[in-house]
Amino acid sequence: MSGIISVRKISTSLIFSVLAFLFFSCSPGRYASDKDTRGSRYERSEILETATTIASYYADEFHGRKTASGEIYNMYDLTAAHVSYPLGTIVRVTNLRNNKSVILRINDRKPPGNNREIDISFKAAQELDMIEDGIAEVRIDVIKWGD
Repeated sequence: MSGIISVRKISTSLIFSVLAFLFFSCSPGRYASDKDTRGSRYERSEILETATTIASYYADEFHGRKTASGEIYNMYDLTAAHVSYPLGTIVRVTNLRNNKSVILRINDRKPPGNNREIDISFKAAQELDMIEDGIAEVRIDVIKWGD
């Protein structure tokens, strides 16, 4: 009889453990805030506008300087400067040569004047594999408009 009780305890414990694992592994993780561009919330978002342009990146010369949003530019953050998109806008930028993409937050202004609408951070350029060339043809998908 003690063998049956022991099997029941193991079975009950095993079932509870499996159910707990399934419950916690299927529950949603934390969502990205406007400042956290790595969240899955933006991966499934509706595209509000699309544009194709040439992107460049900026790094050392601007690292530590104040951006148009008032933030200090950090070349290791996933941010970008755009000619006209509102600050705080969330965009997905895709390198059309290799189809790599990254989600960025617009926190700075890019001066108009050349054929590029967007300058991305050094970290974003690394993720898009465009450091060597310095520029890349990209698609910009607006996911969330800023203020």
